[in-house]
Amino acid sequence: MEALNESSPFNFTLPPNFGKRPTDLALSVVLVFMLLIIMLSLGCTMEFSRIKAHFRRPKGLAIALVAQYGIMPLTAFALGKLFRLNNVEALAILICGCSPGGNLSNVFSLAMKGDMNLSIMMTTCSTFLALGMMPLLLYLYSRGIYDGTLQDKVPYGGIVISLILILIPCTIGIILNAKRPQYVRYITKGGMILLLLCAVAVTVLSVLNVGKSILFVMTPHLLATSSLMPFTGFLLGYLLSALFCLNGRCRRTVCMETGCQNIQLCSTILNVTFPPEVIGPLFFFPLLYVIFQLGEGLLFIAIFRCYEKIKSSKDKTKKIYVADSTEETIPTALGNNTSKGEESPHTA
Repeated sequence: MEALNESSPFNFTLPPNFGKRPTDLALSVVLVFMLLIIMLSLGCTMEFSRIKAHFRRPKGLAIALVAQYGIMPLTAFALGKLFRLNNVEALAILICGCSPGGNLSNVFSLAMKGDMNLSIMMTTCSTFLALGMMPLLLYLYSRGIYDGTLQDKVPYGGIVISLILILIPCTIGIILNAKRPQYVRYITKGGMILLLLCAVAVTVLSVLNVGKSILFVMTPHLLATSSLMPFTGFLLGYLLSALFCLNGRCRRTVCMETGCQNIQLCSTILNVTFPPEVIGPLFFFPLLYVIFQLGEGLLFIAIFRCYEKIKSSKDKTKKIYVADSTEETIPTALGNNTSKGEESPHTA
């Protein structure tokens, strides 16, 4: 069977004025506001001392960055070869694999009770390193797939804006946690409520904007690829961190950070690189990926939470058993002492 290397234009058109409609603008505003709320809330969970500890001993951070920039691009390239995708499909998946980071990983790490200091540092460092690593990775992996150059398609301005949107609210949260800890509880609770409302708004606006267009990208091989990519990232990220003997919290953090990709960055590169008639429905591949990324991440969180409940119930049962055994032993010992004490006067 020959590989599908053709990249013929698709008989596909985007919705009229796509990207310039009021709903598109509303979605962009909600996403930015959502990012600010997430980073402010997560910044309140961080501490200067723990951040310094990670910089002094950067083992966890180094392993995490190797996982992000090593595992996912290679996974995307290998899946393209495994499913014998055509040039445009393989390139869309490769761009997604070379776009590490994203803020969904921070929320997942928090739900998995991971190390939030490491999680935010990973997101910040991976976004900063993307300025140099993304052009390099796209150049290395796209050779033989795409005749043009992708290095000049990296949205450097968007990456810098992402860094600013991460660092400023996160720094405010860290300062609040250090100087005004009494307000942190209200900020985190309010942040969770706003986050849920924003998530509902993003879902509704995404459905309105995309409509039925995403159905065009739901082909068997693309469904298989988009489901295997995040799963492989989650699994290999955890195994790599376990291999280097990181603690449980760091392992779960690296796991979530590796499998989650920066979908906004991927969509921007696809939009800048290819016209709609060439990229076709693959323009919506990042949205398909984020659906599986979200579903698999929530599945891992549910498994972890169930495991924690089972483990805590077993520990509680064990403590009750030990306490009962101790309570039975003490009265027996006291009874023996009392009988001896009562016998001694009679004996005297």
